Formats: sequence, structure tokens, C-alpha cells
Amino acid sequence: MKSVFIKEQKRYTPKELRGLLECSEDELLLVLQRLKESGILKACRTSELYRDLSVLQEDDFEETGETDGGDFVYIFHFVGVIAVSRWILKCYPKYVVKDKKPREHLKQVMKVLEKYNSRNQTLHMFYDINENKAFNRLTVLWFLLTDYFENGSYMNTKEIIETNGTGEVSWDRTIHGTDAFFVRNRPYYMDLKTQRRITNDNDYCKRLHECIVSLVSRELKDTDLLYIFGISEIDVSDEKLEDFGDTEEILRRIEHELNLQFVTRKQMVLKAIHTYVSHGGSLAENDAVSLFGTSSFYRVWEEVCADIFDNKLYSLLGNLDLPVPLCEGYSQNERLIDLIEKPYWSASGMEAKDTLIPDLVTVYNSGGSSQFLIFDAKYYVPVLNKGETPKDQPGIESVTKQYLYQLAFQRFVQDHKFQVIRNCFLLPAEDGKITDKGYVSMPMLDGLGLQKICVRFIPADLAYSRYLASEKIDMNMLVIGEPDTG
Repeated sequence: MKSVFIKEQKRYTPKELRGLLECSEDELLLVLQRLKESGILKACRTSELYRDLSVLQEDDFEETGETDGGDFVYIFHFVGVIAVSRWILKCYPKYVVKDKKPREHLKQVMKVLEKYNSRNQTLHMFYDINENKAFNRLTVLWFLLTDYFENGSYMNTKEIIETNGTGEVSWDRTIHGTDAFFVRNRPYYMDLKTQRRITNDNDYCKRLHECIVSLVSRELKDTDLLYIFGISEIDVSDEKLEDFGDTEEILRRIEHELNLQFVTRKQMVLKAIHTYVSHGGSLAENDAVSLFGTSSFYRVWEEVCADIFDNKLYSLLGNLDLPVPLCEGYSQNERLIDLIEKPYWSASGMEAKDTLIPDLVTVYNSGGSSQFLIFDAKYYVPVLNKGETPKDQPGIESVTKQYLYQLAFQRFVQDHKFQVIRNCFLLPAEDGKITDKGYVSMPMLDGLGLQKICVRFIPADLAYSRYLASEKIDMNMLVIGEPDTG
């Protein structure tokens, strides 16, 4: 299989894609169709009117079977790994600009996706063996390898009874199965029956498991995915799948074993092996699209920021480090999010269920100054050049909502005598250090006494390393002071 890097949301012409994949026009047409059916690829008109992705609407994307260039470019809306036909597409985030083959960064991103998935369960592993549905081959392979490193080979043990062995003494068998010598009415046993459990190294399912994880490891190594997934090579078996019988025989043996097992981990491994065998496990032998990643990476960025910047939005007011004790009119069991008003509809005499929800809010003390910070994690890559109109920036709705978040908390901030309240956009950057990119403002809202919105570029590798280590970032690194109005 050929392994190539693809940049999220980059506009690729058909000619560029044919060059990357080294394929014919007919092959490209088939691949593009499958990717579009999966919802991770869009065909977009190349009209000058639609050059800026930030203004693209759903209607601007069209399904087309043409691959000869002309009026269309293709845009990948995905971060992670795609396996389709004989290609592995390693899709890296859109903020990576300088590195055209960001192997190290994508490896870190995959670890972030793994942790994100462990919390949110958005990457489906496999279907039950009796369901006649497509399955995600890549995640099955990933599961088999990561499970092996965590738990080792599939094992069945059996209990053996020995005379004077090294295992635990079985007194019941000793008393009823051996002769005793009595001394002063006390029984003494010259031979003791002992019991111990041994692993059956020739167990069919153990050998099959080791064979498959070795096959998977070799295949992913050849496509560079072992490195991208951060998994060491596994080589514990020289057997071939054919050594275990034909497909029907293998599946029959697995199903029989499943009926005997009640341990959750063993059932999961058996189901994964069954899926691998029944659907043809090798990536190269399948034309279906397999995915490991997300088409909504903005949600991952939001969670990373909420985690490392110590989100307090859902914390109880009684647990917050406030400048003064909690004031009358506020409950210890209320949360910050509960302070945000909901729209009232007079016709029903009721409030609506939904309201404004900031990405994250935190409070902290810096040099004796108590600060209330309202952050919005924005997964954008804006072009902010001096003297030029901003491009690909957060839209007007993001700006106005950020002002409204401050209004929503203003009374709470004043009542509890916070010295500083700040708004801030957090955007990902490829590398370097946290960068002050000024502020965004609307004079008519500034006139209400609201703060301008600070803009900070956060190095993604720094954010991810803190997220993976479950560490918080030093808030002072943001240098969020009074926005420069000069």
C-alpha cells in the first residue's frame, strides 16, 4: 500500500491528487467517490467568489464525477488516518503550514485522538459478529494491537492436581485421597495434593490471536502506521492464517469459544478476531473506506483547551477560589453555567431550554490580582497581516457571542469583586511559543464597557503534551492584560 500525507481543508486539484497517489484517472475517480460517500471529502467550485473557506456554505459543495480539473477542487474534512483501496492517507491538521510531512506531529495528534475517544467513545470499534454491517477496519487493527500490549496473548488455563507439587495445597483432596498417620490423635500426611493453573500454549485461540496480531503489526509497519499510532512492533508468531483452517472453520471455532467465555476482555478480543477473519482483515485486500480520526477536529481542540486551561464552567460556586465569600443570592450548589440567563418567551410564560454556552471559563490569581477569564477555543487558521483584510478568521457570530458571555457573567464578577475580567480567543498554531495576536473589537459593544477580545495563538504541540500528561498550563504564559488600543 502507498502511504501519503494529506492536509485538512487544503484545496487539491485532480492533477495534484493523481500525482500524490500515483494512480490513473479511473482509479482516482473511484477513490474520490468512496471518500465522498464517507462524508470526509467535498468537491468545491474554484470560483474566486468561494476562495475563502470561512464563507463557504453547504450549497457551494457539489457532488461531481469529473476528475479532469476544470471547475472543481477537492477538500478533505478529516484529521487522522484513512485506508481506502491500496492507499493510506495520513490527514494532518490544517494549522500545520511549514512541515509538509508532519510525521511527529501526526503521531502526537493520534495519541490525542486516542485519549479523546477514551472519554467520548466516538470511534466505533466493531459491530457484533451477527450484524451484517460495514465495520471500521482500522480501528479493529488498532484495538488488537493496543489490547495485546496491555493484556498480552489470549490465554486459557487449566487446573492440574499433583502430589507434593509446587502449587497450593488442596486439603480436601489430600484428606480424601491420601492416607494419614496419626500421632497422639493428630493426623499427619506424608503426601500432599497440590493444585496449580498452567497455560495451554497450544490452545487454538491463543495461537490464532498471536498469528493475527503479528500479521497486523507487519502490515501497519509497512505503511508507517505503527509509528503514527505509537505502537511497537509485535512478532510472536510465524504461523499463517491458512494454518488454522478455512474461513468457515476458523469462525466456527471462535464462535464456540465465545459461547464458553464470560470475561469481557476475552469476549472483545474474540469478537475483534472474528471481525478480522470474516471481513478479510488485510487493508490491502479491501476497497472499503476505513477511518481512525474525526471530521470534527474542532471538538478535540475545544476539549484540549478546556482541559489544560482548567475549565470551571461546570464547577460548583462553593468550590471556586473567589476574591470574597460567596454573596447572598447565590447558591453553593449552583454552577457558573447556571448563571447564564435563558431566553424568556412570554407567549408560553416559560424560558427556553438552551442558552449561551462558553467553551471554558476559569478564575485565577496573578500577583494578587483576581481574574475572571472567558475563553473560546476556535479551530481556525486566520490570516492576519498588517494592512490586509482578515481572512479565515472567526465570524461575526463568534465575536458577538464572546461579548455576550461577558455580559452574562458581569453581575457575578462585580458582586465578587474580581479585579479583572477578560475575553480571549484560543487558536492553534504549528509551533513556537504562545503568540499575542492583538485583539478583535466592535466599538458599539466596547461603548457598553465590555472588554475587547484578546487573540492568542497556542502551539498545538505544547497544548497536546499538557493534555496527554493531564497537566494545566501556566495562565501567566497567555499574558492577558489590558488589550493594546494603540
